[in-house]
Amino acid sequence: MKRYFIMALLAVAALPGIAKTTKNSNVLNLKSSITDSAIVYPESFEADTQKLLESWFIKNYTATDTRYATEPDSEVSDEEMMKRLAALPTVIEMPYNQIVRSYIDRYTKKSRSQVAAILGLSLYYMPIFEQALEEQGLPLELKYLPVIESGLDPNAVSKHGATGLWQMMLGTAKGLGLEVNSLVDERRDPYVASERAAAYLKDLYSAYGDWSLAIAAYNCGPGNVNKAIRRAGGDAKDHDFWSIYNYLSPETRGYVPMFIAANYVMTYYPDHNISPVLPVKPLVMDTVQVSQRVHFNQISKVLDIPVDELRILNPQFRADVIPGSVESPYTLILPSQQIHAYLMSENEIHNFEPDKYGKRESVDPGEVPADAMLAVEDISVWPEDQGDSDMAFVASQGKPSVVIHKVVAGESLASIATRYSVTPEEIKKSNNLRRNAVRVGQQLRITTTTPQEVMTSTVAAVTGKTTAPVKSAKSTAKSTAKTTKKSSAPITHKIRNGESLSTIAKKYGVTISAIKQANGMKSDALRAGKTLKIPPKTTSAKKSKRRRR
Repeated sequence: MKRYFIMALLAVAALPGIAKTTKNSNVLNLKSSITDSAIVYPESFEADTQKLLESWFIKNYTATDTRYATEPDSEVSDEEMMKRLAALPTVIEMPYNQIVRSYIDRYTKKSRSQVAAILGLSLYYMPIFEQALEEQGLPLELKYLPVIESGLDPNAVSKHGATGLWQMMLGTAKGLGLEVNSLVDERRDPYVASERAAAYLKDLYSAYGDWSLAIAAYNCGPGNVNKAIRRAGGDAKDHDFWSIYNYLSPETRGYVPMFIAANYVMTYYPDHNISPVLPVKPLVMDTVQVSQRVHFNQISKVLDIPVDELRILNPQFRADVIPGSVESPYTLILPSQQIHAYLMSENEIHNFEPDKYGKRESVDPGEVPADAMLAVEDISVWPEDQGDSDMAFVASQGKPSVVIHKVVAGESLASIATRYSVTPEEIKKSNNLRRNAVRVGQQLRITTTTPQEVMTSTVAAVTGKTTAPVKSAKSTAKSTAKTTKKSSAPITHKIRNGESLSTIAKKYGVTISAIKQANGMKSDALRAGKTLKIPPKTTSAKKSKRRRR
């Protein structure tokens, strides 16, 4: 019986007429009487305030006093705060209630330093926002949305991946036509992102006909607002943010109250002893179209503009690179007095260290100089008990040479560094290693100036084995006869494209059959990259060679 009674109550509560009556009776009082004991402050309240205060823009374009830190907040009654909100020249309704008050107090009491930093940044950003809103015919008070979205940090990224001043998700941004890739992220572009955000807000208002719902939808998405409206019941067109408040996620519930609080504090901050921010440099900017790839460092060095200033004014270029082209130019923002200098120095800028900052469009494989880097098998002569050669070395006194070292069992980064008289950090940097661990068989590129004689003795000291002197590829063939008389150690040879058994045998003064026998070969076919053991040159081979002559 109890079960049926509960079901009946739920059915009655779900009737549209009753739900509508209940909502209509509350909606007149909700805006002023609603309370919330579990307020969740959005991410922007957790912004790194110290980072904002120490930002390049604040330190170089504005000056603040310390009134926000030395003088406490003024006490303001509910009645006075309600009057101040009502006096704001806004189209969007700014009701006062306990939730709005909690956000105002958060700004004026606990986030005073953050407000001071935002006031400084607003000197530059607010005219940009106002222009974008004005072009769409939208209420100018919407310019404070980025205050609660990002704390006016164009590089802000939320835990969900929303990015930029207007905190756009990647899917939303691409749907609005913004470019996002490894070099460019237009969500960070104050001008472009503001234009698209204003157009998006206009569409949301057209869908809901209520600014509080449009603002909520901007934060959590239209789908979540629609779901909250359905759960609240009644006629959808009669709802506003406050009537669906309890059906929204905790963070979205605070979004509209926080927007109202931002409008309040950005207007009445002097009444709460928060420091006024004054510009110490002109904030007049201009733009120029860049139709060639250019790096910020090139602009900075030629025009004597700090790179940090270029980054602040052009945060959309993620890697300090403007990938401009004739077909797709990009806009560069500079202080107005620097625009003419850029235009006059454009060729000089692009020609500044082009090899360092230019992008190679095609690359042809080149030959590696013999004295710069040679493969292991091409240059090393080792005793037979060494097995597979573990390093290559070509060095002359005092001249840096590149070694390709093959790691063998028992070696560590430290022992390898000692062997070549370098530091582990140098080896890690040359090979892009993040850790000190190395693996057997791994090949390491090492630049060293250790002479050959020192190198040989170092190997003996480290490994406990005596090795034959290391010889270069150019001298290997000439010294083969002498080497074979003193030692029976085989020479290793790495096959190159175009080589045959005949040319290799001739190079080392041995017979083709001897090479085939030493390597267990049944045919004369060779594969480039394979290593051959070259047997010692024998007396019989010399005699047979003389007979053929």
